[in-house]
Amino acid sequence: MKKLLASIVLGVVMALGGCSSSPMKEYKGTTPDIAFEEFFSGNIKGWGLVQNRSGKVIRRFDVDMKGTWEGDTGTLEEIFTYYDGETQKRVWHIKKLGEGRYEGRADDILGKATGETAGSAARWKYSMDLPVGNTTYKITFDDWMFRMNDGIVVNRSYLKKFGVTVAELTLFMQKQEPK
Repeated sequence: MKKLLASIVLGVVMALGGCSSSPMKEYKGTTPDIAFEEFFSGNIKGWGLVQNRSGKVIRRFDVDMKGTWEGDTGTLEEIFTYYDGETQKRVWHIKKLGEGRYEGRADDILGKATGETAGSAARWKYSMDLPVGNTTYKITFDDWMFRMNDGIVVNRSYLKKFGVTVAELTLFMQKQEPK
């Protein structure tokens, strides 16, 4: 009985220890490197969709982005064109904090976004008030971006309310050649 109890305690301690490590460490050394300031500099084109919690596609959109950097400070302008005719503009102001850590702000983001990179991956977390019909919901975004070959980044974003995923966003971004 004591061995069983010791095994259970050891298992719980190991599980809790695994939860405390950063999931970004898994991607250290993976390639191609996301090189955040390099990828989000210049013109980027994106295509995305939003799925509700049952997987149904509820929105599709295109996005045009333009990023500029001066030292450790960047600006990323995004113009979203939804297939239902709505357009949105967001301007991110991003600060590189060092060691693969970033923070960002935009007018429609609550507080600041926090980001980190490792190898081919980047992760951003932030909250925003998201209007849906006549109601506005405070939603937390958990964005995961992965650098692929040929100037592509795939973004998977989990939209959460009270810690429960209520929607998912998938976005494919491609760096555009200078004109």
